[in-house]
Amino acid sequence: MNEDSFDWHGFLRRWQEEWVPDEDEDPDDEAALAPLGRPGGGEAAVAAAEERLGRRLPPSYHAFLAASDGWHVGQSAGIYRLGGAADVEWFRDPFGMTPLYEENLGDDPGEEEVRLAGMWRRALRLETDSDMSHALLDPGDSDADGEWALYVYKGWSGEHPDRHPSFRAYMEAMYRRFHCSRAHRSDFVNATTRARDAEAEEGRLLALDGRYEEALVLLEGAAGFGRPGSAFLLGQVRQLLAPGTSWSPGHLVGDPVYGPELLPLEAAQTVRQNQGPDGDERWVTTAVARGADREDAEAVLGALRDGSHRYAPPGAWGRAVTEARETALRGATDAAWRVLREALPRWEAPGPLLLAPLGLLADPVLGPLVTPERGRELLATPRAGGTGPVPVPAPDLDPPGLVWLTEPVAPWTRRPIDGYRCVWAEGVDPARLSALIGEEGAGPGEPVHAPWIRGYGSRPGAREGLEPWEDRAVVAVGVTDEGWAFAFDRHAHRLPGERLRSPAVDASATGRAVMVWREPGDVSGGGSPAAFHLSVAEDGEERYAFTVRGTEVRRSGAIPEALDPALLLRSGGGDGTGDGTGTGEEYGDGLDETEVERRLLRALHAGLGLSLPRFALTLGALRTFATRSWTRAPHAGEGYAVLRFVRHRP
Repeated sequence: MNEDSFDWHGFLRRWQEEWVPDEDEDPDDEAALAPLGRPGGGEAAVAAAEERLGRRLPPSYHAFLAASDGWHVGQSAGIYRLGGAADVEWFRDPFGMTPLYEENLGDDPGEEEVRLAGMWRRALRLETDSDMSHALLDPGDSDADGEWALYVYKGWSGEHPDRHPSFRAYMEAMYRRFHCSRAHRSDFVNATTRARDAEAEEGRLLALDGRYEEALVLLEGAAGFGRPGSAFLLGQVRQLLAPGTSWSPGHLVGDPVYGPELLPLEAAQTVRQNQGPDGDERWVTTAVARGADREDAEAVLGALRDGSHRYAPPGAWGRAVTEARETALRGATDAAWRVLREALPRWEAPGPLLLAPLGLLADPVLGPLVTPERGRELLATPRAGGTGPVPVPAPDLDPPGLVWLTEPVAPWTRRPIDGYRCVWAEGVDPARLSALIGEEGAGPGEPVHAPWIRGYGSRPGAREGLEPWEDRAVVAVGVTDEGWAFAFDRHAHRLPGERLRSPAVDASATGRAVMVWREPGDVSGGGSPAAFHLSVAEDGEERYAFTVRGTEVRRSGAIPEALDPALLLRSGGGDGTGDGTGTGEEYGDGLDETEVERRLLRALHAGLGLSLPRFALTLGALRTFATRSWTRAPHAGEGYAVLRFVRHRP
């Protein structure tokens, strides 16, 4: 920060010329109408102050005092007036703050914590009038230019002091605060407000041209001065750069032009926070207070809760949204995004304050598709009449095949899906698959966000009327790129052995069907290893199957060479031969469980053309239905045991 080039006289003169009392200040109060500063004493007065204090003052504060002997900040953050050269003095911690901060340092405090604890005894106090607040320059917190950080401590707040990197930074922040506090007044017009409004408009047009990075700088500048509409424009850009973060569009949720886009977006944030009925009512009440219709707010919130909400804009963009939703509901989220990407230039803004189709983010199916990378792609795409180059498309997110099941399901977790099971049926649609393997009356319902899909027993009353031996599942349903309908359950537990009733048999009524069950291993290390089961059926009959558990393989039927575990799991420890009689055989000695699973999944993709959409099954939204039992009824004279665990609170 070069103070030699900063015009303190011009900066303070502009502030003085633009000054109007705040609405909270008495317009007849002489102090409110008096000049903000006093003529500075020049270098001589500053030098005298430095000699008295025994320390050279930091450059920006030194230059300020030479230009103005103090300043009336107004009612800004508890500081009303900064004193002149003769008023500044060492703070010396008169309230005993140092011991309080030192007590909270802990065993391994950070550099900033230690510096703040020592600030109270060495800081320079600048204010002469305040509301139990202090403006403190800390010589122990300096930068390469010799600037001292300025801390504003609001004694009535109980909070840590606010830090500004220099005195100049503090004064510029207070000037912006002065503008923000008066920006709503129609009579507050000056050269600065006109310049900032022009920047906001330029930023709006640049954003529609896809030049969002340039727009961001201009909008941040205008929003920093509180210019009307600028914060809303800026918030849209930030929302698309970090989709899913909390953001409130304020009173525009009740605006008839913008409300249809914004009300669902804000309601979706409430649903994600999942604060229950009380939280829902608080949001509805707040939305109504900002002009929204109560019935509309309740209806939107309810539709988002049950997954039935639909983003339905008009025109060519709306037709693309409908097509993309149906594509995403099949699991083809990359293809769905391509549909949206190609149609985005045809999006038309309902009003000048909307920069992008924000309602898309609230759609239960399409909203999850807008990742931060795709949010940037959306912002970089010219739309609503904007002109500019089309950006390089963001890469697809779904890997081919099935091996992704052995990898972490999301960037923020290192864990893959541990236990899962899936049924594929060739040449049928999801509705037909639900009829083949679903419980009576089951059919694909409203889409459910993948992390919210729970096991069958988690639904209230789910087990009423069921036999104790039944094992039903709630499955996510879709279609692979190769034309197989799939039903996927990510909450599979132990294989039932001889009691397994493969849903592939029922699913194969009109052709081929495949069932895979990956049983998780015993994480404690004292039990059985993980197991992998494959069952392939056709025309209502199981053709072949095998189960791999550790180094043991059990098999039945004529397994094709491309799927034969004797070949797939061959390692240096065995010859991979087997008689195919269904007895236990050993393969894969030396292969860990993950490598075994990967080999089998690669073979299923190569040999049968099976795949699953990673994004839809981990981060997206798909329809679900409840299946019939994956275990058969016990035979006559066959016993079984049922264990129930009940948690008792002390």
